[in-house]
Amino acid sequence: MGGSGSVRNAPAPWVPFARAGCDVGNVSVANTVLENNNAIVFGAGPTASIGATVVGATSINVANRFVGFAAGMAITIDAGANLESATIASIVAGTGNAGTFNLVAPLSKAHTANVTVYGPTATDPTGDMTKVFGEGSPEWDEGRDSQIANPGTASRALAQADFVGIAIHCADPTKPGVCTGNPHATDDPLPDEAGGYSGFKGLFGTKSVNPAINHGSPSVNDTNGQPIVDPFGQPGFPGFDGMYAKSTLGMVAQMQESGVPVTFAYISDAHDNHGNAGDIHVAYGPGEAGYVQQLKDYDKAFGDFFTRLANDGINRDNTLFVFTVEEGDHFGGTAPDAACDGVTTPCTYVNGHVTEANGDLKRMVARYNVDHGTTATTSFSVHSDMAPNVYINGNPAPDSVLARDLEKVVSRIEVTNPLSGVHQKLMVAMADPIEEKVLHMVTADPARTPTFTPFAEGDYFLNASSATPCDNSTNAPPNACVFLPNTAPPANTFAWNHGGIQPEVATTWVGIAGPGVKNLGQDHSFYSDHADLRPTMLSLLGLHDSYVSDGRVMTQVLDAKAVAQALKDNQGTLEPLGEAWKQINAPFGQFAKDTLRASTAALASDSAGDATYRHISDQIRDLGTQRDVLAGKIRLAMDGAAFEGQKIKDKTARDWIDQANALIEAAHALAASSS
Repeated sequence: MGGSGSVRNAPAPWVPFARAGCDVGNVSVANTVLENNNAIVFGAGPTASIGATVVGATSINVANRFVGFAAGMAITIDAGANLESATIASIVAGTGNAGTFNLVAPLSKAHTANVTVYGPTATDPTGDMTKVFGEGSPEWDEGRDSQIANPGTASRALAQADFVGIAIHCADPTKPGVCTGNPHATDDPLPDEAGGYSGFKGLFGTKSVNPAINHGSPSVNDTNGQPIVDPFGQPGFPGFDGMYAKSTLGMVAQMQESGVPVTFAYISDAHDNHGNAGDIHVAYGPGEAGYVQQLKDYDKAFGDFFTRLANDGINRDNTLFVFTVEEGDHFGGTAPDAACDGVTTPCTYVNGHVTEANGDLKRMVARYNVDHGTTATTSFSVHSDMAPNVYINGNPAPDSVLARDLEKVVSRIEVTNPLSGVHQKLMVAMADPIEEKVLHMVTADPARTPTFTPFAEGDYFLNASSATPCDNSTNAPPNACVFLPNTAPPANTFAWNHGGIQPEVATTWVGIAGPGVKNLGQDHSFYSDHADLRPTMLSLLGLHDSYVSDGRVMTQVLDAKAVAQALKDNQGTLEPLGEAWKQINAPFGQFAKDTLRASTAALASDSAGDATYRHISDQIRDLGTQRDVLAGKIRLAMDGAAFEGQKIKDKTARDWIDQANALIEAAHALAASSS
């Protein structure tokens, strides 16, 4: 929706297409669709009741007493015709988070187990239903009703099925399209968009999209011809975790057939069993029968998709197709139980070790303090992940004692991997804001910049919950905070980690086919990353963004006739320039890899006066500044050549390549001297 303050949102990706007169369909793609059905916020809860209650009961048991509830608070119990209000007299602790609410007055209605219990509510000004549809609108009312419905019911899921995950950003309102004259078309404002973006509309959610693209029907079929439904059989969005290839590609095909020429879509991973439209989440191990079958199902869905589009006259001769993965995944689990190949002999994991290893970083720090006499702060939070961004309360400076003491402790934590039995350092790399800037992890909002980011070994998923040491015994290892979750079916399991720096995570692929694209087969001859996809696509389509991209047109994959003249004139020099630019600017380029090695050594160092940290950090900062200046020049020049017809002199390009190589050599030398 944009913002108008000094800190502004990134430009919307659909703008150049919509301005050119194309409706843009989005299927399960983050930041282009509604991602919640929030209309209200809760002063307490919601939680669920435990056990049934009878008329006249003076208490009710709940699953979580800690989510804002307090004595004297007015609460709501149940939903629909069975809803009633009560007031908490006192709260009695139960097992874990559970508890009992003693009530001021007896209940007037009987209630089954697992009904919703919540405190006062208010309009959520940041919720998608409020921002897009407005308080009191029918859509907003439906969002609120779903939020307060009983858990595990179709009513709780209805607003998600109707409004989340699917959208069409409508074209120039003066031109015909699926949104023209549609009474459900809603304003699609982008107040930060360069050049303005007024008058444009959007269809948000399957409740408005499906009828617009399927002759008034509330449902769209998947590639197998079956309606796309949520876990309760309701037509609409199945949830971000349940977009199998057959569902996503069925929705995309329906959009294309209905005159939506630009579509972006996300497909749920193939290595997890998402159940019926995303109602469960159970990980598969490599070669496991369910995984192999799902891969076959995905292959069939793609085959059906391409055949269907070809029958509609939509093919690589007139349509650009781009397929990629957002990132690779690391399998956190043990070897299979016996020799297998996953094809003729399915792999089995009877031991249940298809899982990541969970860990509590805050408790590990507390344990390390006890065992080693350190005083590192435990007043921090993390963004739970394989690389858990750490935020120390108060946002201290990078060279502060508070930050440095915690970084030293985190760098030293060792654990025994509960999957492999290997004793190892938990972290493989670390970056504070100086290196985070090199890695493009610093935004315009200082509050979003982590105090530091540790990158863990691939098997671990880390959170930070309690400051209580892992174990009260003397010299208990941090490993008491590392454990394998319950993996017995039907428990939810996660075994495929991402977000780290492991090669299997960082190395991905892209497939491109369409007018102007060479038929190269597999090509590993040059370096690129995701940032290069958009300028390549826009160049092929004859469009351009209102901003300068961080990527380049991949001329290596384009036919000569499809390359802009300013890039073609000295293509033999500009292609090496583009690759040199990526190596100094990309988060996984050589420059970033080497400065991260140096940063890791700096954050772990413990020299007198912190001299080593300061010395290395100063060099990283200086190299980063030089990189930013050079990369900025190349960025503007490459964009100007691709979209403005501005030629780059051959001598200038060669000078920049030499400067980039010198920066790479300097970073490599710093990494070597710091290790």
